[in-house]
Amino acid sequence: MIEKFFAPISNLISKAIPDKTKRMELESQIRSQMIDLQKAQSEVNLAQAKHASLFVAGARPAIMWICALGLLWSFFLGPIANWLVWTFSIDIVPPDINTEGLMTLTLSMLGLGGMRSFEKFQGVARNNMKEENVKDSYKP
Repeated sequence: MIEKFFAPISNLISKAIPDKTKRMELESQIRSQMIDLQKAQSEVNLAQAKHASLFVAGARPAIMWICALGLLWSFFLGPIANWLVWTFSIDIVPPDINTEGLMTLTLSMLGLGGMRSFEKFQGVARNNMKEENVKDSYKP
């Protein structure tokens, strides 16, 4: 993933610095800093996931449930409600949810789900929200 972001930077560096040795040294330093940034973000994510408070560790699951409920309404309950309103001539209009933003958020959450699968594969995923299990499942 770093290479995807680094390619444009590398092109600019090769145009700006003609000396191959200095260019390679600068590219190496930039790559190293990018890797350090990724590690730092991973540590922040891990600390957030280990937090005992539901409001800190539960933020991502809360967004996931909001997306699930929004999609449930948009694609299942909403159409049934519209059918019932039309069939029984009820004078209400069921709410309509903007699914464009909801789908963007849902797909982002699915990406986080992929990261969660990677955590499980690495053996650092926790089993539940209880603090005692958090200490056992994360090994320093």
